[in-house]
Amino acid sequence: MLPHLFCLVDASVDRSLLPELARAGVPGFQVRAKALTDAELLAFTQAVIADVRPYGASVIVNDRVDVALAAGADGVHLGRTDLPIQVARRLAPGLLVGATCRNRSQAEAAAAAGADYAGFGPVFATRSKTGLPAPLGLEAVTSAAGPLPLLAIGGMEAGTARAAREAGAHGVAVIGAIWRQPDPVTAAKELLEAIA
Repeated sequence: MLPHLFCLVDASVDRSLLPELARAGVPGFQVRAKALTDAELLAFTQAVIADVRPYGASVIVNDRVDVALAAGADGVHLGRTDLPIQVARRLAPGLLVGATCRNRSQAEAAAAAGADYAGFGPVFATRSKTGLPAPLGLEAVTSAAGPLPLLAIGGMEAGTARAAREAGAHGVAVIGAIWRQPDPVTAAKELLEAIA
């Protein structure tokens, strides 16, 4: 089952909080650590899995089907320039496969190619990633909902996450809404309550 909340993690986060976040109910974690070597990324992904899977949380890996398979992760999220969805599906038929989409036609194409969900955004302005297009807004979420479950990303916090769900998103993916907060675990609980 596709989680309603994914917390993105990289090597800069306080890993000691991961079990606490999973215990608090965060159902999904996405490893996005582009600065690591392949060996470091594999080890980091395995560590994240060990931290959160005992509490029933899923782990997906950004961009890297090979690392997801090698680490025993639950899935992979593919950007627009990563391996094609069809290839990932052939290599890893058992993995959850997500695809970055920015409109309904991309979501339809990703669904036809075999994706399980669409990472949709940026819905609102975000400081977590540079070089993104202008925010898409809630109307775009409503317009794109349907072909695949949408995970809204970009500017998500409790209020905007609730609005994204109401606009038709299956759930949300977050970075700053958890990691830039004084108390990440409390922030995660507030997010979970907002999107319940």
